[in-house]
Amino acid sequence: MPARLTLITHAPTSAQRLSAFPADEPVEQTALTKLATINWQPPRTNQILTAPELRTQQTAEALNVSATPTNELRDIAYGIWQGRTLNDLYAEDPSSIAQWLNDPAFTPHNGESIIALITRVGDWLTQLIAEDKNPSHIIAITHPAVVRAAILHTLNAPPLSFWRIDIAPLTLTDLRHNGRTWTLRSTATPLTQHNPADSE
Repeated sequence: MPARLTLITHAPTSAQRLSAFPADEPVEQTALTKLATINWQPPRTNQILTAPELRTQQTAEALNVSATPTNELRDIAYGIWQGRTLNDLYAEDPSSIAQWLNDPAFTPHNGESIIALITRVGDWLTQLIAEDKNPSHIIAITHPAVVRAAILHTLNAPPLSFWRIDIAPLTLTDLRHNGRTWTLRSTATPLTQHNPADSE
């Protein structure tokens, strides 16, 4: 049986609703209330991880799973753009926003570039296989940007494809490792429509 990694994106936040670059904001209360009612049952797993940010840990708590914070799953660093909306920044400095969207190595915010994020996530995926000598299943509750980066690494796709992948809150992306390479089995499956028995 191949190694398996299930990536879950955190519940929605106000930053996502406002198209803002996230700070360490909490999940919206309505989302937490909804999560408490779905009684989601995780598939069989050896380990559950979460990113260190509040929104991912709140999502784990709402799903009633015990997860270990892992720094490698942290969101992309937006530097001085953190907490600002995309519209406000575009009004102030449209050229920087345009270049950031078209050059994955560009960091006008003095944070982390798209290429740096993809490299970081790719290194983590490689580390998982190196450390795990026996096939296992890991669940990781993280951020849409991290999931996009994992998909690009898996598909060996160009970094500019980062903006062509839509990953919504509370969705699952399933990766498998066949002993040689990671493959993408499914992506952006709504958590509320997921049946663990369907993907064992």
